[in-house]
Amino acid sequence: MGNTQVLKLKDFLDKKVEQYNTPDFIPNDPISIPHSFGLKQDKEIMGFFAAIFAWGQRKTIINKCKELGDRMDNAPYDFITGHSDTDLKKLLGFKHRTFNDTDLLYCIEFMKRHYSNHKSLEEAFFPRVNMDVESGLNHFRSYFFSYPDAPPRTRKHIPSPVQKSACKRLNMYLRWMVRKDDKEVDFGLWPKTKPSQLICPLDLHVERTARKVGLLYRDKPDWLAAIELTNNLRILDPKDPAKYDFALFGISIEEKCIME
Repeated sequence: MGNTQVLKLKDFLDKKVEQYNTPDFIPNDPISIPHSFGLKQDKEIMGFFAAIFAWGQRKTIINKCKELGDRMDNAPYDFITGHSDTDLKKLLGFKHRTFNDTDLLYCIEFMKRHYSNHKSLEEAFFPRVNMDVESGLNHFRSYFFSYPDAPPRTRKHIPSPVQKSACKRLNMYLRWMVRKDDKEVDFGLWPKTKPSQLICPLDLHVERTARKVGLLYRDKPDWLAAIELTNNLRILDPKDPAKYDFALFGISIEEKCIME
């Protein structure tokens, strides 16, 4: 699709962004989980888990996040940085789809090590200012699995562009952490990366709508497809292409497409 054809969609998609990028979006979406915490680090931690768990029905995702929060006494940063071995027993038996307590315990250990040297998870993705998202995601996976006790089974939960993955859940997490506007849905907690650098999360709903309106033609929902879609969205708004995630996702939900 040429630039002129893409621009013809701008008014329509801008209106859909206005329709869905509102506080009313929050309660029924996994982003409600980090919104229920006040501390920056709590938002980062629970936002990370909410994004990683974002596979299946949104109600189930939210309930599993609430269960995890309860297991960490609803103070995840304090739990992660100050837990004892006895405290970790509270996490045993946790499971969401293919994510289990082995994966969870490693995530907790990784975060404990990270927070012992850094004040934010931002440095786990973007150790330098103005790193592009592709480099940030590749860095995060390498850093996340840099410890010798990393379980091989956990690797499937943390993809990167090197694996050609669209990284839809991690891109959603980055949208939450980096974007900020007057609608107060996304948090804007991480200043090292600009909203213009974000990659649109390519989940099933976004992919379906993007293909329907002619913003995506690549036949595989991989990293190159996420780049193709985002480049087209940058034609509509070069400073904030990821805002159209609200529009593309909302259109699919509005048409009663079922999340899988």
